[in-house]
Amino acid sequence: MTLEVAGLSTAEETVYRLLVAEGEVSVEDLVLHCKGMDRATVEAALSGLTSQGLASRSEETPHLVLATPPEVALVPRLKRQSEALDFARVEVAALVDTYQNSRRKKDTSHLIEVITGAEPLKQHLQHIQSATQHEMLWFCKPHYVAMPAGSNQAEFEALSRGVRYRVLYEKEYFDDEGAMGNVAKAVGAGEIARGISRLPLRLAIADQSIAVCPLVPGGPNGSPEIPTAALIRDSSLLAALVALFERFWEDGVPLDADSSGSAAVTGTGSMAMHDPLSARDRRMLSLLVAGVADKSIATQMQLSRRTVQRDVQRMMRLAGATTRTQLAWQASRRNWL
Repeated sequence: MTLEVAGLSTAEETVYRLLVAEGEVSVEDLVLHCKGMDRATVEAALSGLTSQGLASRSEETPHLVLATPPEVALVPRLKRQSEALDFARVEVAALVDTYQNSRRKKDTSHLIEVITGAEPLKQHLQHIQSATQHEMLWFCKPHYVAMPAGSNQAEFEALSRGVRYRVLYEKEYFDDEGAMGNVAKAVGAGEIARGISRLPLRLAIADQSIAVCPLVPGGPNGSPEIPTAALIRDSSLLAALVALFERFWEDGVPLDADSSGSAAVTGTGSMAMHDPLSARDRRMLSLLVAGVADKSIATQMQLSRRTVQRDVQRMMRLAGATTRTQLAWQASRRNWL
């Protein structure tokens, strides 16, 4: 039976369906057609339907019973119940938030889970990627701990369903065998990658709601034989890790995949994390920061004004700046001057 959600018992639904199908029906015919139901059960069901406005006696022939049309009797009722259910969902969500906030205040043990061993760590990393709906953030350092470079199939599956990946690679990561090709493949699939000279730790953050980071550096190159990591849920610590990622992300140099399929630092043609600015760029930038106009810079450097403007725009893209003031600030932070 399917009309229980509308408030009908099994017997009431059976009788109502028969009334809808047959039109005006006598009680005797109802008893005859409702198999497995005696007269008392049929009359009780009919009484219930009548009290709910789902059935009534015929005015011309009072011994006959007819059904109230479903669009009149049931549709408005179901609409009211649907609205009540939506309201209940909102209230339940609020109760969940209240409960979780209360747990955070009284019991912090569930906020941090310790993961020991390479295989459990790999499984957790794959699981959180499979559950990610919006964005993954990564700090990638050399010498893998749980997942060899190129083995993270969960990333490609997530990218295919629209999850955004922002990945920051440490310079020495590209010394690992196959690293350049793996990064190029990921970038080609939609990963947003940047490179930086040094990262403070390994880190993965999913939807800014859960993070995985090492607890013990240990071992050669910071890669212990038995890695120990923390699974960190929504907390001030997680917020600090997100802020840490964004701080280093700002300083990263964009990476791209060139036409040959190799990874390259944007504007440099090489994966090596060398200085993204040429000597000419630095001279131009120093004049720009000093307040020299484009026309004067062009004259001093024996360039066209258009070339100066094009080079400045390129440096702004490298720095992630939208204004020349921001470019000057980023140049100072990145030691470009």
